[in-house]
Amino acid sequence: MLFRQLIDSTTSTFTYVLADSQTREAVLIDPVREQHHRDMQIIEELQLKLRFILETHIHADHITGAHELAQETSALCAVAACSGAQGADQWLEEGDTICFGQHHLEARCTPGHTAGCLTYVLDNQRMAFTGDTLMVRGCGRTDFQEGSAAQLYDSVHKKIFPLPDDCLIYPAHDYQGRTASTVGEEKKHNPRLAEHIDADAFIQIMEGLDLKYPAKIDVALPINMRCGKPNNESV
Repeated sequence: MLFRQLIDSTTSTFTYVLADSQTREAVLIDPVREQHHRDMQIIEELQLKLRFILETHIHADHITGAHELAQETSALCAVAACSGAQGADQWLEEGDTICFGQHHLEARCTPGHTAGCLTYVLDNQRMAFTGDTLMVRGCGRTDFQEGSAAQLYDSVHKKIFPLPDDCLIYPAHDYQGRTASTVGEEKKHNPRLAEHIDADAFIQIMEGLDLKYPAKIDVALPINMRCGKPNNESV
């Protein structure tokens, strides 16, 4: 299988490309609009057939590149059915599979950062793309977009931590230069969500963060709720 991890340095957002080495069918996770040329260059140079553009959640810190990529490649845009977004080609529920060549990703509903968060688990459970639900030694905030600290705790402990300890965790962001972790590492060392921390303690941690209002949310969120489509286009 072909795998690439890309980053938008302005927002510290990771974009992921996975492809079947033989059929060249591919999926792309969490594209950033400003990186459209980069993403298309990789797709063209590696002769990939982009089948799906997947969102881990409706982002508040950047505008998705899903719409532009779909227009150029005919790939299908997929988001959580419970996200409240409009304009997707496919609405994903718990347990749905996204196939590309001989591989597939399983969608697991992992709400908490937002109501419509998804984690994508590779068929052999060696990789999980966790969005902002579980980050390297952290997690996404839970104080907007119908977030819930209690839900996030349950999502991590019931949907992600049961994966094998050596399953690689690939988040949507990292702000300290870290690119990946493992389920085993996060179960031991995550300062918010490690196995020895109970739900009540986690909720107290999240309630005490006192985070600033997201800088780009007022611009990014309305567009991302339309899967990146401009206001002058129907959804």
